[in-house]
Amino acid sequence: MAGPIKTEAVVLRSIRYGEADRVLHLYTPHRGRIGAIAKGVRRARSRFGGRLEPFFRLRLVLYEGRGDLLTVTSAETVSPYAHLRDDAGALDAAARACDAVARLFETGDPHPEVFNLLCNELTLLDEGATHATHANALAFRLKLLVAAGLTPQLAACASCGAREHLAGFSGAAGGVVCSACEASAFPLEEDAHAFLVNALGRPLRDVPAASPRALRQAERAIGETAEHHAHVRLRPLGAGIESRPTAVTAGGP
Repeated sequence: MAGPIKTEAVVLRSIRYGEADRVLHLYTPHRGRIGAIAKGVRRARSRFGGRLEPFFRLRLVLYEGRGDLLTVTSAETVSPYAHLRDDAGALDAAARACDAVARLFETGDPHPEVFNLLCNELTLLDEGATHATHANALAFRLKLLVAAGLTPQLAACASCGAREHLAGFSGAAGGVVCSACEASAFPLEEDAHAFLVNALGRPLRDVPAASPRALRQAERAIGETAEHHAHVRLRPLGAGIESRPTAVTAGGP
């Protein structure tokens, strides 16, 4: 039914359209991912100013007409996450976080926990570049898998249920596998397994420490899980993401 819609949203992506408009990819708590057009936003005297840029958290009024795109009629800033834009690593981490949300949650299904998780991640990145790490990015992606119903099996072999000799990870099987079932798996060392287990159980602010080797294995496990079970290929981490072992204090989002 056509009419106004009030919602909070995070701008995942902003694309120039025509001479003065922008098409926005938004993630909302109760309508999932939506598309909207902001008319005249690129004009010098636009009432929206610069607030319809990627990574802004906004309070919006949208008009739902007959087309696929909603129309932005009002925008109020909840948080601009301005500080993360001062650091290239934090900015890159924010872009990859938004991209992961867009790929894993591309429909209009409501996932308020995903919206809150994304806002928590942007808040951490806004607080300082120390959070823009490989470990933090992987913990965020792992929690996205949980929200998508794709939690990897880490306590026992995903193929036979054995709890000992867990030597590998199989994206096809959906988790760790024992030495007897590792034909289609890649080696997952104890440190990488421990990182995945701890990252699942801790808040984003309390990212567990891990070696670069363990983080590479954990990234492969997360990526293969998304690819096999959600048919989504996540962008590789690396260039703008710090990969040193990281330990962050507890207590937070």
